[in-house]
Amino acid sequence: MKDDAVSIQEDDLKEVINGLSQPQKQLPSKLFYDERGSRLFDQICELDEYYPTRTESKILIDNRDDILSYFDENALLIELGSGSSTKTRLLLDSLNSLSAYIPIDISEEFLYKTAERLRLRYPDLRIIPYSTDYTHPFNLPELDFSFSKKIVFYPGSTIGNFTPGKARHFLTLVSDIIGENGGLLIGVDLKKDPKILEAAYNDAEGITGEFNINILRRLNEEFDATFDLDQFEHQAVFNEKEGRIEMHLISKKNQTVSVRNNTFFFSKGESIHTENSYKYTLKEFRELVEGLFEVEKVWTDDNQLFSLQYLKSMA
Repeated sequence: MKDDAVSIQEDDLKEVINGLSQPQKQLPSKLFYDERGSRLFDQICELDEYYPTRTESKILIDNRDDILSYFDENALLIELGSGSSTKTRLLLDSLNSLSAYIPIDISEEFLYKTAERLRLRYPDLRIIPYSTDYTHPFNLPELDFSFSKKIVFYPGSTIGNFTPGKARHFLTLVSDIIGENGGLLIGVDLKKDPKILEAAYNDAEGITGEFNINILRRLNEEFDATFDLDQFEHQAVFNEKEGRIEMHLISKKNQTVSVRNNTFFFSKGESIHTENSYKYTLKEFRELVEGLFEVEKVWTDDNQLFSLQYLKSMA
């Protein structure tokens, strides 16, 4: 596990150096989710402006019996980017015949603390936390028990963090993990009034800004970077042409920053692109998964802000 962690960190460093070397500087959004970043994201999910979490949770609650009907007895539930597993508990409270629950997250310390709390709440459930960068090919841990089928839970519209091409590649990896007759229960944020979108990523309390800046704090701590956190500011805008929210960190002045002996110059007003959040119509998302998954059921809220979809694997 330790060697794996070192390898992942080295790969992350390569991505950071490569991203900051581009004409449009960028950082991989997965680096948001160290323990502090994960806690900040949990706070974001409670904000009035941030509709996705409460909307998806309401969809889960309002349609729970219908959603649970897709879970065979003795199914294996796998969650990607599990975080604090808050939404998953809405399922686990009513799923009494799961073979096991495998929460997967890149933030190892946060993951294992969450798993311990879940074991107290669900003492009869087999819980197998697994820390890895699930955006790259990976194998599940070896399992010494049987199960009827695999269902991957990928809530929170995280699929929107990928460009459509990379989303398609990622969904191919997920399809391979699920295998025949398995399913993917996935949250997909829908296209809507840009004012609603921009408010969701520019909250009045500034927590999203703190979450965005935290990625630079992490680079300072883990990769010996020299970012002055006070000299960058958060910005989130809706790119209508691309159909996505973009998060950036804007340099407040001309400055030079080093990352592990690599030096990068920032001019005043220059940005680091830290995250995309693509929004889809139901038709666009169905076309994205075509050939990999069959969309069996779509649940939405009354205002058509968000969708939860059950996809059957065609592997």
